[in-house]
Amino acid sequence: MQKFIVRSLAIVIAAAALWLAWVVAVPVSLPATPYSVAVGANRTLSQVARSLEAEGVIRNRWVMIALSRITGVDRKVKPGLYEFSAPVAMWEVLKRLAEGSPDQASLTVIEGWSFAQFRQAVARDSDLAHDTAGLSDRQLLATLGAPEDYAEGLFFPSTYFFVPGSSELDVYRRAYRTMQQHLAGAWENRSVDLPYANPYELLIMASLIEKETSREEDRTMVSAVFANRLKIGMRLQTDPSVIYGMGGRFNGNIRKGDLRRDTPFNTYTRAGLPPTPIALPGRAALEAAARPAETRALYFVARGDGSTHFSESLDEHNAAVRQFILKKGQ
Repeated sequence: MQKFIVRSLAIVIAAAALWLAWVVAVPVSLPATPYSVAVGANRTLSQVARSLEAEGVIRNRWVMIALSRITGVDRKVKPGLYEFSAPVAMWEVLKRLAEGSPDQASLTVIEGWSFAQFRQAVARDSDLAHDTAGLSDRQLLATLGAPEDYAEGLFFPSTYFFVPGSSELDVYRRAYRTMQQHLAGAWENRSVDLPYANPYELLIMASLIEKETSREEDRTMVSAVFANRLKIGMRLQTDPSVIYGMGGRFNGNIRKGDLRRDTPFNTYTRAGLPPTPIALPGRAALEAAARPAETRALYFVARGDGSTHFSESLDEHNAAVRQFILKKGQ
């Protein structure tokens, strides 16, 4: 009996070893040639492995995840685009990721960043040739051939791939053109009767929406509240715009005095839209600005759980403030 158990265990171990060798070492045909694996700045190796398994490039993502953790590849992998031109085994994929030499490097621009944050990210990227460092924002726009005077909001947040050593001007140019394309699409598909005279005003509104909420369910409602206010001449009273106007004076808290101190971006003291965008809005914010929800709501307040309460009347809004902010509700 003991010999049978030992023999059975040996067979199981041998079968497992053969299976593991097949999973790790035997090449798999690529779904396309060349085949590219994109590793973004915020993409984990687990997510990469899931995509590779779904596309048939690896046989088992759990084995790849385990091996990447054992070997430390999950901590070494560098964002970028990795290309394969022939059938590839899992160990070859892991080796390539561990080397940290992508065929194309990448820079990820986050939705809601300011243009200053975008420039800082470009300046820190060691894979780019820094040939715009001495240019002011306005000079950079002129170099790009952009007619605008202010850079804020004009560049689309996304992940941009490039060959290491590329000019950073190319990244700026692609981000600018991509925003122009998305903005033109949003403007073309906008709802009727919007209170915006041109695409740039729509871009300003999209930036306000981007900074007010990241919750998908709330974007079109926030857009509608702001549009409804503009239509009746009511001030927007949006804190993110005030904070943007404070610049370096903002220390994480906004006080009553800040709301009273007039700047071009203080939507408590000035009617209408701020003069420029306040951030780089993404596609969802652009679409929400172009097609707001159908509602008569004029107010909103955060519930404290990530969601938002919208109100049509000031009395209802004050009650919501007592309930969710002042905690005086029932």
